[in-house]
Amino acid sequence: MQPDAAMLAPVEKIARFIAGGGGENLEAFAAGDVTILENFAPHLFAGPDAVRLWAVEMRKHAATLSDMRHSFGPAQDFARGDDGRVFFSLPTHWRGRSHGRPFEEDGGWAFLLEQEDGVWRVRSYAWAVTQIAARP
Repeated sequence: MQPDAAMLAPVEKIARFIAGGGGENLEAFAAGDVTILENFAPHLFAGPDAVRLWAVEMRKHAATLSDMRHSFGPAQDFARGDDGRVFFSLPTHWRGRSHGRPFEEDGGWAFLLEQEDGVWRVRSYAWAVTQIAARP
C-alpha cells in the first residue's frame, strides 16, 4: 500500500520549504509537540518549539544551497495504526548546488503523520543521508 496524495501533501510542503519555499509550508507540521531528526546540528528538534527552531536552523543549513529539486521513490513500509496515524519511509533524491557546485544527495525520510481537522500533518520525521556526491 502507498500513501495517497493527501498524505504526501505535507511532505511536499516540507520539501518546498527546504528548497527555499515560503514559511506557509510550515503548516505541514502538526500542532503541539513535534520531533524532527536531521543531518545538521543540533540534529534533534523536539517539543512544542521544534518546528520554529528547525526552520531557523534549516534556513542556516540551506543558505549555501540553490537550484534545489527533489524526487521521491515509492514509499516503503507503509502502515496505518489503530490510532489513525500513518507511517512510511520515503526514498528521496535531491539535486542542486552547494556553494555554487552541483551535487546530488540520496536519502530516506521516515514520516509519522496524523490528521488535524481532516488534514494530514507531520508529527515527526527523521532524515538519513545514504549517499552524497558532487556532480561534474
